[in-house]
Amino acid sequence: MKHFGDELSAAVRRTAAPIVVGLDPRCEQLPEELAPDDPSDHAQQAQAYERFCREVIDIVAPLVPAVKPQAAFFEACGPAGMMALGQVMDYARQQGLLVILDGKRNDIGSTAEAYAHGYLGREEQSAWQADALTVSPYLGADGLEPFINVAAERGAGLFVLVKTSNPGSGMLQDQQVDGQPLYRRVAAYVEVQSKSTCGERGYGIVGAVAGATYPEQLVELRSAMPHTWFLVPGFGSQGGTARDVAGAFDQIGYGAIVNNSRGIIFAHRREEYRQRFGSARWQEAVEAATREMIDQLRSETPAGRLSAK
Repeated sequence: MKHFGDELSAAVRRTAAPIVVGLDPRCEQLPEELAPDDPSDHAQQAQAYERFCREVIDIVAPLVPAVKPQAAFFEACGPAGMMALGQVMDYARQQGLLVILDGKRNDIGSTAEAYAHGYLGREEQSAWQADALTVSPYLGADGLEPFINVAAERGAGLFVLVKTSNPGSGMLQDQQVDGQPLYRRVAAYVEVQSKSTCGERGYGIVGAVAGATYPEQLVELRSAMPHTWFLVPGFGSQGGTARDVAGAFDQIGYGAIVNNSRGIIFAHRREEYRQRFGSARWQEAVEAATREMIDQLRSETPAGRLSAK
């Protein structure tokens, strides 16, 4: 039976590049050749998003283990956008990538079960066939257990919001509860669930979202969560660097997969690539930015030990 923690470990080992490329299409940032004629037309916008994401996938599939479509940008296009999201996820799977759907879902009871059954599991186990899903913990254990149970049954995975990268995360996540910040309470719960679903590679199926913008907390959480895969947002456009994420990895380079969205998919708009490639050669900019990130992680974090194996 498939095990998400082991599959992710194998994919990271194969590529020696612990990177997930976030697919966050924005109409106003698309390359000129892909921009819809009428940006207010949701069907045109969805079609542009699908083509753009497919062409990003063509470039990154040989280089990284996973992509992370952000459901919100597709949902904003209505039904046409949801069709496009499904096509993008299917195309990513065909290209050999793990697909982490960023939906940050949560509810309780039968509604949580419906979300889990709808999103998690490949090979027609679910409608969306995601390998993993981001979920929020703030309804409590009865809002997470249905997701965990379905993921375990189907060989899928979860990433629970623990310490997120946004500046306002401290409003709730840093609040003291019985002498420790709330994010540590959530982290303890996630680690228990991950340890109980541990695979052959030493990691479970219940991961944690922990932001690159809080490097000290990454070190703290890595120590407290030895069986938990981290999904690390905040690299690049949000200010996180390779040195900032170094503490998310274990000593041999596993344990973390670092997300980069805008910094890769819209690399043609970055100053260092704009003049070199321009909009017409935007895919070359995507490849250059991906390879640059790979080099940074290999030189500044324990992920460099993966490429030596």
